[in-house]
Amino acid sequence: MFPSLIARFFRPSASKLTMAPIGGGMSLPGNTEKATFAAGCFWSVEYLFRKEFTGKGLLDARVGYTGGDSTDPTYRSVSYGKTGHAEALQTLYNPSEVTYDNLLEFFFRMHDPTTVDRQGPDVGSQYRSAIFFHNDQQQEAANEILKKVKEQWYKTEMATQIVPAGKWWDAEDYNQNYSDRSEFSKPAP
Repeated sequence: MFPSLIARFFRPSASKLTMAPIGGGMSLPGNTEKATFAAGCFWSVEYLFRKEFTGKGLLDARVGYTGGDSTDPTYRSVSYGKTGHAEALQTLYNPSEVTYDNLLEFFFRMHDPTTVDRQGPDVGSQYRSAIFFHNDQQQEAANEILKKVKEQWYKTEMATQIVPAGKWWDAEDYNQNYSDRSEFSKPAP
């Protein structure tokens, strides 16, 4: 990984943000929806979404792999860029507390949607900008905000892909809530 000083410039500084994974008999609201995004290193994406939406409708967030050809992706294989998968974040959220449009707007604010296969120091298709939609309404919303972002925010071409959500693989346990355990979450000396 990056030396801790350099990492602080390219990764968000973290405070303790924890959210236990949903499960173990915990029930979800009946209107729970799923949203899946790729925007570079999934550790940072997870951290930023948790920071912004914990207690505001985010019920769960998991990092993982999607959008590729491998049937058994691992962190190592995806990081080499040979599987076609993106490092991604899958969220469960309560749409009566946070809308899909809110999540989309945040997605476009928290990364650079104009760079192809790159976010900061991370380069390769596994770091692409993508919205993986789960239904027609999400596809329509994603296309509408992408048009808005292109015409009103950036005034340039967007690299963000809008594609159907496919098979999802949870990343290894050590990748979940990574910012809580990593060097970039520790205060500078």
